[in-house]
Amino acid sequence: MTTRGGVVLRGVVLAVGAILFLFPFYYMVIGSLQREPNQTLAGLFPDPANLTVANYFDINARVNLLQGIANSGVFAAGVIIGTAVFGSIAGYALAVLQWRGRGAVFALALLVQVVPFQLLMVPLYVMIARDYGLADNYLGIMLPFLINSTAVIIFRQYFLQLPKGIFEAARIDGASEWQVLTRVALPLIRPALVTVILISFIGPWNEFLWPFLVTKKASMQPLAVSLANFISNVANSTANPFGTLLAGAVVLALPVAVLFIVFQRYFVASDLGSGVKG
Repeated sequence: MTTRGGVVLRGVVLAVGAILFLFPFYYMVIGSLQREPNQTLAGLFPDPANLTVANYFDINARVNLLQGIANSGVFAAGVIIGTAVFGSIAGYALAVLQWRGRGAVFALALLVQVVPFQLLMVPLYVMIARDYGLADNYLGIMLPFLINSTAVIIFRQYFLQLPKGIFEAARIDGASEWQVLTRVALPLIRPALVTVILISFIGPWNEFLWPFLVTKKASMQPLAVSLANFISNVANSTANPFGTLLAGAVVLALPVAVLFIVFQRYFVASDLGSGVKG
């Protein structure tokens, strides 16, 4: 009975936690579909006659959702590629290769974690926008995010779990260090790759402050910046500002939610052991 009671209690706690976690998303979706906003408790279960998709057409007419999604996608894709390439190379060098100063470099990567990005934003803006002339440019938006110390640390920890004999055998077979990394090591740490891709995607996709600083043209602004401009400038001119804003928030959050659902199994399971055994 005690064991059964513990299982029931755990199920109840998990169910309550899931409801609390999902409630903001549910409220956001329901609010985006309401013709007339109802912010009372009754609005959680709206009248079907009050549901509409007009808010999505309204926000699209105001901020051009497709253009904003495209800009966010280019931004996130560039950051993902840069983070995966540079992070895996740096993580491999810190975990596998022997060279003087390796410990100091790893300590520096840890130290970077405690330095707020906002502290570096002004000098970065001066350097990238004024000195390099990369304002209103995709490269200017991506540049500060192409190397992520968190990704370096993740790759390093996963590479450290691999048996050193794998690398030695590959070198004996004549593989270069680049071939060892790309053909031996990376296929064995797919969970790390997926984790890095997810964290690299979520950050740039939701990033507001840096793209806001370096983009002045509406045609270059990611969706998060476009929605912020909508709130500041034209939200009050819409028939239903509350529903229209929530519709934009749903569009912004949907790709992240879908990506997490598709790849969530990599957070709870790792095939590293089976890959090494094979």
